[in-house]
Parts: sequence; C-alpha cells; structure tokens
Amino acid sequence: MDQPIPANGVEEVPLLPSCANEHGGVIVEMAEPMDPNDFRAVLRRSLSQWKLQGIKGVWIKIPVEFVNLVETTVKEGFLYHHAEPQYLMLVNWISETPSTIPANATHQLRIGAVIMNENRELLVVQEKHGRFKGTGIWKIPTGIIEEAEDIFSGAQREVKEETGIDTEFIDVLAFRQTHESFFKKSDLLFLCMLRPLSFEIHKQDSEIDAAQWMAIAEYSAQPFADGHWIFKCAADVCLAKVDKGCAGFTPHQISSTSYLYMNKDGLNL
Repeated sequence: MDQPIPANGVEEVPLLPSCANEHGGVIVEMAEPMDPNDFRAVLRRSLSQWKLQGIKGVWIKIPVEFVNLVETTVKEGFLYHHAEPQYLMLVNWISETPSTIPANATHQLRIGAVIMNENRELLVVQEKHGRFKGTGIWKIPTGIIEEAEDIFSGAQREVKEETGIDTEFIDVLAFRQTHESFFKKSDLLFLCMLRPLSFEIHKQDSEIDAAQWMAIAEYSAQPFADGHWIFKCAADVCLAKVDKGCAGFTPHQISSTSYLYMNKDGLNL
C-alpha cells in the first residue's frame, strides 16, 4: 500500500494506491479488502498528503464486495457520484477552489426507426408494455441504445429484435431532447431512416403485441398521431426523404470508438 511521494519536503507515509487523472485529481481503485477502521486511518493520511500536494479532487472506486467501506468514505466527506453493477464511485473535492467535478451522466439515448417498403408502407408495431400498452396505437419501432453501442447499429438491432426485419442504416433525419424522463434524466431520441433488406415479419413475443406494414396515410390518420411529434414527424420525414431527397446525417468514423454524424452535401470530403 506504500506509495512514493515526490520530494517536496513532505514526509513519505503510507497512502491509498492511486493514479493521477487529467483534471488535477487522483483516482483510487480499491482492489483489496480492508478493515473499516484501518481504512479510515489510511484515508485520512492520504487526504492530508493529497491536499499538501495540491490535488484537487479524489475519486474512490469501491467494488460492491467492499461495500463495508462506503459508510467510512461518506463520513470522511465523500459524496456519491455514480454506481454501476460492479462498483460505487464516490468523490471529494478537497481543493479550496470551486469544484469542477462533472455531474453524473444525465441523458439516456434512444432511437426511433423509420422503415418504408416499396409499397410506401411503414413498419409499425404495437407494444405490450409502457404507456401505449392496450391502446391499439401503431408506432414505429423504438428502443434504448446500449452501452458502447453506436446509433446506427443500435437502430438496426432494435428493429431486428422487435420485428425480425433486417435493415440497412441510411441516416439520422431528426432528433429530440426532453427532460425529466427516465429517473428524472434527460432523453435524446434520434429519428433514423433505415432501408428494409427483408420483409417477412417475426415479432418479438416478449415485447411486441403486433407488427405489420401499414400505409403511411393510415398510420398518419390515427387520432393519437396528430398531437404527438414523433408520430407525425415519422411519416413527414419519411415522405420528405423518399419524395424530395431530404438529406440527413450519416455516420463517419473519426476514431476507433467515435462516429461523427454529418451532412456531407457541399463538402469536399
């Protein structure tokens, strides 16, 4: 557990193992169990040394199997930042300067999939769960993008899971931001255009009550659709795309983990 301290006139003492981050702080990842009393003593020594070193913020990642250390950490001034199935992350801004610790993730990412066949019919579903359960309302396939999943691949996956239809991603035609949605988080919905590569529907029995190809006019004529942006927009942008060549945003890979969605019209790329 010993950690060398740079020669700066400060006596070297045992500290919690840590690594510097790019924001002037340190991250502690607890890898071994400790008695809470021993942990409190080492944590206090570590905080004192980090303050003298000019460290601004301290992050402590506690695996769920070491949950007995959480109470001690909180009592030493740490706040919950976020949690994952395997760990809790707590943070303490120990500098006298204003805190620059970023907030926990505040958005979830969803897609709405607009798919039209050669007969100018939309692929639509009725859901077994959620606010549309039992309403008889037909809607486009929607779903949550998974962790580390790209928008385009998530859209293809959701359509395949719900309807059994294989698709090719075309572009993002629009997006919507709403607040205080799932667990009071904000919600980003990307309306995506996809081209069907297969046409025989095999619905997802656990999530979908029914799925079919429906004429756009019939879809738009649903009484519920007129007052809801996503219903009306799905039909409007689909027709604008097919009949008027409305350009959307296509993914362009800019790194191994990142895509830039953009309209390349008029750009020499």
